[in-house]
Amino acid sequence: MGSTAGPLGRLRRLATGAIAVLAAASLVTACGSDGGGTGSGGGGGAGSAKGVDDGAKLTMWTRAATRPQSEALVKAYNASHKNKIELTVVPTDDYQAKVGAAAGSGDLPDLFASDVVFVPNYTSSGLFADLTDRIDALPFAEHLAQSHIRAGTYEDKKYVVPHTLDLSVLFYNKELYRKAKLDPGKPPTTLGEWDRQARAVDALGGGVNGTFFGGNCGGCGVFTWWPSIWAAGEDVLNKEGTESLLSSGTAQKVYETYRGWVEDDIVASGARDETGTTWTGVFPKGKVGVMPMPSTTLGLMPKDLDLGVAPIPGPDGGKSTFVGGDAIGISATSKSADQAWNFLAWSLGEKAQVDVVAAHKDVVARTDLASNKHSKADPRLVTINELVAHGRTPYALNFGQTFNDPNGPWLTLMRNAVFGDGSSVKKDNEAVTASLAG
Repeated sequence: MGSTAGPLGRLRRLATGAIAVLAAASLVTACGSDGGGTGSGGGGGAGSAKGVDDGAKLTMWTRAATRPQSEALVKAYNASHKNKIELTVVPTDDYQAKVGAAAGSGDLPDLFASDVVFVPNYTSSGLFADLTDRIDALPFAEHLAQSHIRAGTYEDKKYVVPHTLDLSVLFYNKELYRKAKLDPGKPPTTLGEWDRQARAVDALGGGVNGTFFGGNCGGCGVFTWWPSIWAAGEDVLNKEGTESLLSSGTAQKVYETYRGWVEDDIVASGARDETGTTWTGVFPKGKVGVMPMPSTTLGLMPKDLDLGVAPIPGPDGGKSTFVGGDAIGISATSKSADQAWNFLAWSLGEKAQVDVVAAHKDVVARTDLASNKHSKADPRLVTINELVAHGRTPYALNFGQTFNDPNGPWLTLMRNAVFGDGSSVKKDNEAVTASLAG
């Protein structure tokens, strides 16, 4: 979820295109989803926890949005194993259609990754092999990013493991905090503190603004607003992902805070029309006090920008994050499940997570490795890594059409709640539920 394009591409993506193909594809792949072991379509329990490294030639697909992380892992694996992986990087906008078409024709690769919010579409269509026994046999299974594991669990079976992680966090400008007489060592721990600090920075004037957000970007709202609801211990959707809970009292407190920033001109210009394409380009200019951002943008910030990182708080405290990124599994039709698992198990091991993932300043997939030799050099990375344990990934089959589609009901709710008077939230929430259930 590496470059700025990664989270933005994901968040704004319209999901509906390939899902119709997946429904048909399930008929093709179902026959391969129950097997196990080398030479079968399944991955349930055959082979050791480490899989088999016997010189097999494996194929793997990933989205362009996660090219840097995927290429780094594959390069390191190929250099140290008999098995060899041929990686194909697919343009992000074309990825779902390509997977759907390949599933329909029985031409899926041995391994393929997916934006984690769309994993339920693939698991429910039978495209992934069952990895339950393999995952559970990992000595560090309990430390894996559980939000990704849950997103890839269907009918009590686990189908994917974390591949890349991108979290939503608060970035705040320490230099502006000092000028506003705020303590740069005390970022906001409640929505109220966030409000007060943003207003204090905004009062500096001279082209400085308190905060910013993507007001015409449904995915941006999902990624950065929902954590404030989760931080309060509440859900945004029911367990099945068929009912929206986005008109709760807590949710409305979040909307009211953002609406107050709009009404009082605390937000940098352009928020109303921001579709997500330039959303992360505002904070790096050094004129915004505090705003939620994708964690992957930390490494892209100007070296001379003195910034801090903090969890996104709820109205009265707590902390959470949207754990985005990509999950990866073995295709149900792979004839080399044991060998493919060897790569997955290795990619989650300490050496790969520390020497490849953490070395590239990316979020590690294991909570027990949050503080490692690379992240210790930058406390902000430790903060981000530790936040994985407090994060969530929503589950809904109709996620894309409901939340990422620019014509979907969630964006209507967002805009009415923040740029309007908020009176239509309950009605708009009903439309979100109807889309989820449909």
